[in-house]
Amino acid sequence: AIRGIDAQIGHGDTFHNDKHPDLKVDYVLANPPFNDSDWRGELLKDDKRWVYGVPPAGNANYAWVQHFISHLAPTGIAGFVLANGSMSANQSGEGEIRKAIIEADLVDCMVALPGQLFYSTQIPVCLWFLARNKKNGRPSTGSGRAFRDRRGETLFIDARKLGSMIDRVHRELTDEDLAKIAGTYHAWRGDKGVGEYADMPGFCMAAKLDDIRKHGHVLTPGRYVGAEAIEDDGEAFEGKMKRLVATLQAQQAEAAKLDTAIAANLKELGYGA
Repeated sequence: AIRGIDAQIGHGDTFHNDKHPDLKVDYVLANPPFNDSDWRGELLKDDKRWVYGVPPAGNANYAWVQHFISHLAPTGIAGFVLANGSMSANQSGEGEIRKAIIEADLVDCMVALPGQLFYSTQIPVCLWFLARNKKNGRPSTGSGRAFRDRRGETLFIDARKLGSMIDRVHRELTDEDLAKIAGTYHAWRGDKGVGEYADMPGFCMAAKLDDIRKHGHVLTPGRYVGAEAIEDDGEAFEGKMKRLVATLQAQQAEAAKLDTAIAANLKELGYGA
């Protein structure tokens, strides 16, 4: 209703009363409640949606993830917002569920966002993008050629430094920021006419499944993208170090002279030893 979309809206509980239990869709777009501890998960331990593991009763994050997966068509894609903890949490079996989803090669892209983007919470969040078919599948509603084969590969984007403050407590991603994030994903995915993808230290990296395994199946982009490249000023390291050391020594000598002058002045005023 807020977005002007014609839909059936009603109070309910999608976990305990899924209105579309057999629906398979090309796209899922969602912003579920974060870290929901009151979802009565203990009543759904045998639910057919928990293919990758039973989500803990104290946190619904991985219930949401598996709910979305359960409704994806064979070439469907899901994009949703979750709390950052979902990328690395290991308590109550969440780490094992995440591992199973990763090993099933469903994770297409992970995006870390800056904090202060929302009016309801200051915490930073992340974006998950899951794909049922990373070989070359395109949702049936799409047009044009299929995406490239991305099996065994996941794109990590660290967008925490993007955005600008619009007031003292709120940050906003500009159109340029959004285009940078989306363009990077589309280029990596192999969309037509968006240019070639390349890893960018400090911002994005295409990681192999073995890389994710080495990180204990943690999906935090900062672990993969590395440090931002420092611009080369053309000065050789040895020469730069000699110059900087000489400058430091000169500044130390000047500081010593000033200390001596200050001590002498204090002595003349009767405050020195």
